[in-house]
Amino acid sequence: MSADAALEGPRGRATPRWRQTLSLLVTNRLAAAGLVVLVLVVVAAAVGPWIAPFGVNEQNLVERLSGPSTTHLFGTDELGRDVFSRVVYGARVSLQVGLVSVGLSLVAGTIIGLVAGYRGGWVDAVLMRLMDVIFSFPVILLAIAIVAVLQPSLFNVMLAIAVVFTPILARVVRGSVLSVREEVHIRAVRSLGASDLRIVLRHILPNVAAPIIVQTSLSLAFAILTEAALSYLGVGIQPPRAAWGADLQASQAFLASGAWWMAVFPGLAILVTVMAFNLLGDGLRDVLDPKQRSVIESRGVE
Repeated sequence: MSADAALEGPRGRATPRWRQTLSLLVTNRLAAAGLVVLVLVVVAAAVGPWIAPFGVNEQNLVERLSGPSTTHLFGTDELGRDVFSRVVYGARVSLQVGLVSVGLSLVAGTIIGLVAGYRGGWVDAVLMRLMDVIFSFPVILLAIAIVAVLQPSLFNVMLAIAVVFTPILARVVRGSVLSVREEVHIRAVRSLGASDLRIVLRHILPNVAAPIIVQTSLSLAFAILTEAALSYLGVGIQPPRAAWGADLQASQAFLASGAWWMAVFPGLAILVTVMAFNLLGDGLRDVLDPKQRSVIESRGVE
């Protein structure tokens, strides 16, 4: 079947562009696999209380440090808590931190990038130098410093990650705005007397949405990885709350005694989720980039 035929609706009517994009995305096996994994993680996080066989902090000291079994699929930790239940509940924390922190940085970075790219001049210089100052610090060190000042908590972790990721999104948006703000149709709308706000929201923002979407997907992966790193270092999510990074850190003291499952399953959860976001981001980049999209369409849909 040709790509054109696959992207047409019934009776030859063209389908909406978002459906075309989704159709092309699922033809990318790696991106489709990443999307499936993310759906499973989201579903597991959403229905966690119903699929977790035990309470997240339910202790059973008689079965402490028990290996994987039919009763405890992922084994138990040093307090006899079910590792599978904690991994499921940890998904809720990781997704919450990722979505909220990237959402905040997306709003802030998009506004800063739009203003800097569209206005130019001293406005652009001031805003970008400020972003450069934040970007010059290593992500983890800056996040640790922010959380240390504000005290470790779920909200402060999300705020710290939002701050360190804002410059990345701001620079992506600014670069995209610079490439489209002088195009013919933008100049035509400006010559007709349209306000700057209307030009930015109605004509520029839709044209720079593709790189924003791709960067958002990649930022979600790094946000989850950053939260896990902060929790592992003891400045993120605090025990006894379930968090992949915190549980991974707690497992280190028991690896020598053979309790490998305490580290393996939270670690795999981090690895699989981050990889899934990266695979989805790569797939989105291919189908949203006009050149790559034309290449994919020319190959046809199997």
